[in-house]
Amino acid sequence: MKYIPSIAFEEMSGSAKGVTAAKVKNRKYIRNRGYGGSVRTSDQANVKGIFKRLTTMWKTLPNDQILAWNKLALSQEARSVLGTKGKISGANLFTRLNYWIVACGGQPETTPPTLLGVENPSSATIVCQGDTFTFKLDQALADNGGIFLVIEATEGQSNGVSRAHSKASAIKMVEEPTAAAIDIRADYVAKNGAPSAAAPKIFFRYYYVNSSTGEKSGTMLAETSWTAAAAGGEP
Repeated sequence: MKYIPSIAFEEMSGSAKGVTAAKVKNRKYIRNRGYGGSVRTSDQANVKGIFKRLTTMWKTLPNDQILAWNKLALSQEARSVLGTKGKISGANLFTRLNYWIVACGGQPETTPPTLLGVENPSSATIVCQGDTFTFKLDQALADNGGIFLVIEATEGQSNGVSRAHSKASAIKMVEEPTAAAIDIRADYVAKNGAPSAAAPKIFFRYYYVNSSTGEKSGTMLAETSWTAAAAGGEP
């Protein structure tokens, strides 16, 4: 949880008694203190590796390219830790766009791309019954060239959980997705284990990424609950 402190905390910084006071771009806030674990998953290591590569690359760009990225950043927006809109730097824009280009299998762009925008995905139909686990967009893009669909899902949650989308992590990326059903069971089980009656609710986030420009669409939310296979073993 984060909140803006009163003037009494104007110069406060650091962590104590379970809370952390910090300042980001001149915005001061207080949040619950985080205690990071020492164990990193392979996914976390891959993400960290991409960002480290891009940070190093930014430092080697010639001045004219840095100026070009800074200029493009003037027309873009970012969100602060408090959710308010703010400006993004050229370095941050370079990293944000190139992260997705690299994640989709491409090479980083040193020259700023022409940003076109990415349409949001449609609603989706998710079937999670027995050993059947599929994800299907209700409507595909008219032009899906160079577009990847990123599907994120949570571990199984109890029936009492009503909203856990923020816990979702990527389980599958689909190149040039259509409206055909996508079998996600193997990908889900590899990441989160098999769905079960003990924790049947699964929350999803999904979005499109343009693999040429690194642009990301808005994020769509969905949820489903695992059910046992029907009598006879048929879903």
